[in-house]
Amino acid sequence: MGILFRLRKSGARWPFGCRAALSVGLPVAMGWAAGDVAAGLTATIGAFTSMYATDRPYLNRARLLAGIALSFSAIVALGVWVQQWPTAAVPLIVVIAMAATFICHSLRIGPPGAYMFALVCAAGTSMPVSVDRIGWLVLGGGMVSWVVHMCGALFAPRGPEKAAVAAAADAVAQFAQTMGTQAQDSSRHEAALALHHAWTTLVTFQPASQHTDNALALLRALNRELHLIFAACVDADESTAGKLATLSERARDIGIQATVLRAGQVPPTNISPVPLGRPPIWQLLRDNLWVRSPASMVTARVGFAVVATGLVSVTLGLERAYWAIATAVLMLYQGLDWVRTAQRGLERAIGTFVGLVLAGAILTVQPTGPWLIATLMGLQLVIEMLITRNYALAVVFITSSALVVASGGRFLSDPGALLWARGVDTSIGCVMALLVYALLGPRGSPASLRERMVQTLTAVQSALDHAAPGGANTDAALRIRRNLQNSLFALLSSYETETGGIRRYREAAERLWPAVVATQRLGYKVLAVFWSIEASDDAANVATARAHLTADERVAVKAALEIVIAAVRQNIGPVELHRSPPPLREELVDLGVTLVADER
Repeated sequence: MGILFRLRKSGARWPFGCRAALSVGLPVAMGWAAGDVAAGLTATIGAFTSMYATDRPYLNRARLLAGIALSFSAIVALGVWVQQWPTAAVPLIVVIAMAATFICHSLRIGPPGAYMFALVCAAGTSMPVSVDRIGWLVLGGGMVSWVVHMCGALFAPRGPEKAAVAAAADAVAQFAQTMGTQAQDSSRHEAALALHHAWTTLVTFQPASQHTDNALALLRALNRELHLIFAACVDADESTAGKLATLSERARDIGIQATVLRAGQVPPTNISPVPLGRPPIWQLLRDNLWVRSPASMVTARVGFAVVATGLVSVTLGLERAYWAIATAVLMLYQGLDWVRTAQRGLERAIGTFVGLVLAGAILTVQPTGPWLIATLMGLQLVIEMLITRNYALAVVFITSSALVVASGGRFLSDPGALLWARGVDTSIGCVMALLVYALLGPRGSPASLRERMVQTLTAVQSALDHAAPGGANTDAALRIRRNLQNSLFALLSSYETETGGIRRYREAAERLWPAVVATQRLGYKVLAVFWSIEASDDAANVATARAHLTADERVAVKAALEIVIAAVRQNIGPVELHRSPPPLREELVDLGVTLVADER
């Protein structure tokens, strides 16, 4: 119990919390002022828009939030409309939940992802209001949320971009400090993720046709320098280890520069081509259309869970079946492994039952008018402050907020019935999600982890063809570098999934961990070669870069990788690679000796 309620480290959440609290409080305040509190509470469904895109650039955020608000309005209206055909309610929820899961998972739209779409649809199937009224109320709540979340553009139009670069600077500085320690591999991964997120913010989430202003150009230049520092840390050896402290200090200076950036500053005139960021939307959707893709597998589990939970809810005659359905979606939509899925269910259940006590106290007092508005805003603020620090604690307040909204702002003669329904529905949703996961969860084995290793090593081979002066910044090279970066992220994600599975697969994956680390080190070393080449801006430096990895050395490295890839596919190991070329010899030798055969 103590572990469940332990607080984790988290960044400053109060700006998000304040915006979310305003997004919830303003519709209720408008409803109260108009003499229709119930309408204001209904409009808070649209206020759920405030949970998305909290760290995106404002132009991108404006489009995404508008799309989500319109989607919520249309989906809840569909839910109300389908009440004419009760047997069609569950199929509609299934379609909405699966479509939302696939899109959110493929496009990497963070929490609450598909959960809110499924909840909005399921809630609509049991709301006794007209289609027109519910649609406009929810859209109104979404518009309020949109305005609240866009107000920051008036005061800090490049605030999200600055925050992303500052976070990357902190992660790179931390990586430089941990070089040579046991924490260096995890710090390197965190730094790579932060840099990737920063480039996504500075490139992918920027309008393609937008003119690059001084502030954006400066931030891209700073982030590029961070990448050069990251590459220097990856390339560090005993002769350059003394420079790590200087690199760390410079990274932190860049973070400060990004934070205090002024639009009037003039950016460098010779900025090299920037990374491509993540792939475009159409490519992300296309890449996940195959049956065995992570997005497709998660979507299938969500669909089965909604069907099963819906049928059980109908059979038991649950008045608010959408609570059970939404809980099942919540546990499955992120595609977590078995251990984390079970932990999420336990956190949800315990947080809910503790939250019922708080909700009971609030419903007993029955706040009205300004007190109701203050209560909902306070609960939402606490939720946003806790959601990244401890999910179980956040659920306590999520439960209370949901029940206050469900009360409709009216006095309840029997609040215990509402509390009991919430507890039962949540329990059913958790149980059904775990059953579906047990039946349809990934039948992972070390083979899947080995496949990821092969994909990553193949991406390294492809990248080596372009790791030469004059070829590092071509469109093809930039795409291949992006693919290699994504392969490195996917490799670690696959390892985490395996170690969260059943015991036999978990133990086999743990034996492969040294090889996974060695693969990552090799991949990042090759990426560092590209950044080293980009740093060459005169003839002398170009010569140095060319000497770093010659054409013959690239051929030798690719040949050594063929041996490693064959060993991984054939489930053999270790292998000797002592004749590898000097630039990557240490990484290749480590990779060869860490390969182990699975116990069949």
